[in-house]
Amino acid sequence: MKKLFSLVLILCLLMSLCAFASAERAEAASFTVSSPAGAPGLALAVLAAQHPEQYTYVAAETITAEFSNAAADFIIAPLNAGAKLYRAGKSSYILAAVVSWGNLFIASQRENFDLKDINGTEITLFGENTINASVTLFSLKENGITPSKVNYLGSAANTQQLLLSDPEAIVLTAEPALTAARNKNEQITGYPVNDLYEKATGHIGFTQAGLFVRADLAETDRDAVDAFLKQAEEACGKCTTDVEAVAEAAVALELLPNVKVAMSAIPNCTIRYLSAQEAREEVERTANIDLTQFGGEVPADDFYYGAK
Repeated sequence: MKKLFSLVLILCLLMSLCAFASAERAEAASFTVSSPAGAPGLALAVLAAQHPEQYTYVAAETITAEFSNAAADFIIAPLNAGAKLYRAGKSSYILAAVVSWGNLFIASQRENFDLKDINGTEITLFGENTINASVTLFSLKENGITPSKVNYLGSAANTQQLLLSDPEAIVLTAEPALTAARNKNEQITGYPVNDLYEKATGHIGFTQAGLFVRADLAETDRDAVDAFLKQAEEACGKCTTDVEAVAEAAVALELLPNVKVAMSAIPNCTIRYLSAQEAREEVERTANIDLTQFGGEVPADDFYYGAK
């Protein structure tokens, strides 16, 4: 009888734990998320495909407006933009995790194109006065590569057009724009900026995009936030362990045009989840490349979720 009673007690406990876990996951799933429609949006694509009504995708150039709107519970955005706005008192969002570590490529359709070809010639980057441009120029310089002139266009889509139209152009582009361009012209060669960055610093990737959480939510619903972040970490992990699932989700969400492009582009987007506390050293490393992109200083303690 005692054994039977103990067994029933254990079963009840297990059922309670399962119910609690299910409730916790359901509560976490109810959060709203704003994200750019580009590569960083892939980080949580498998979650967004399951709960599309809770995810809003906007043009990359308008994502910073989401901070002032403060409507979403979480925002995926350029990390430096989030840090700069927070420092200026124009954002109530703190960094929960880094999810994107660089999707930049230097590309050309020149025959036998080599990065050394940049020396003494023009290169066209996208996004003047952005962290992407700063990291690219830093990485080139540290590897002894000096262009004669640097031109700028507004977006990776713009440099993709130049890449396709000018056989001599050397441009900075990004995934998935590079894969789309290669599908139209297989002569295009692309070199990851991350490779240059690693040679310069010894570190793999820079802190390009972060997952931000509203600070008041982090204080009042800590358990639910932590539960959501576990789901976010799992979703990011699928960008390397289950690319097909992410590709199908990205196509369903209309983030990418088809599964073929998605399967090629996703591995080059360098999606990787690292909590804010664990990523702090890398955030500061990126910030010190161009502090103006971070508001003049590295982020303070209270910018990082989980700070004591």
